[in-house]
Amino acid sequence: MNAPTSPIVEFRGIELQFGEKPILRGVDLRIARGDRLVVLGQSGGGKSTLLRLCVGILKPTRGAVIFDGTDLGRLSRRKLNRIRQRVGMVYQSSALISSLSVRENLALPLEELTDKPRREIDELVEAKLALVGMTEAIEKMPAELSGGMRRRVGIARGIMLDPELILFDEPSAGLDPVISGVVDDLIIALTDQIGATSIIVTHEMESAFKIATRMAMLFEGKIIADGTPEQFRAHENPVVAQFVSGSSEGPILEKTS
Repeated sequence: MNAPTSPIVEFRGIELQFGEKPILRGVDLRIARGDRLVVLGQSGGGKSTLLRLCVGILKPTRGAVIFDGTDLGRLSRRKLNRIRQRVGMVYQSSALISSLSVRENLALPLEELTDKPRREIDELVEAKLALVGMTEAIEKMPAELSGGMRRRVGIARGIMLDPELILFDEPSAGLDPVISGVVDDLIIALTDQIGATSIIVTHEMESAFKIATRMAMLFEGKIIADGTPEQFRAHENPVVAQFVSGSSEGPILEKTS
């Protein structure tokens, strides 16, 4: 029998508070290699905070974030930056630099973080755009792209360094159902093609069940459920059941972020 492989990311007893406000209250979560983990929860409940902890943008008040066996809280800035090169981040807003063309936006991480020659960088930019079906947009400016096109270019930029872990923050938010489905399919295909692990934060339940190999629910600062999509559909926890169904009746109190 093969020994289980170590998780790519592990949250151990994570507590985080901003001033007097607690955000996370003892989060324990292991993300296995190859997972497409969808994190569910209310707006303002700390889901995006988990993504920022993964790359050391935020540091926990207590507990440890372990990336590939290394405690991020014990790393120097130089070593932390090396870890960050192994992680791709895809933002809801796409976060493209408006003054740079699509080609220049995608080339930027390679120019800043590697010593690759220009020809190789150009070839990699073209290859990543081809993966997301956006080759024709290479010389366009972000303002010339639709919301769905910007999102796909943002995904291409997020995989420029062939990351082991990709973090998606509300990847289909604000998109129409057809384009949202395209983005969902792209996330599945890309993580399979490049062998990456993904953590996806989303409120879109249809997308969540389509993408996920595993799901976790964050509620009142703690992980209250962790399992397969099938287990979530039939979950007996009333908070999970209400969130999955979208019912207005149940234990969840509506909160604004």
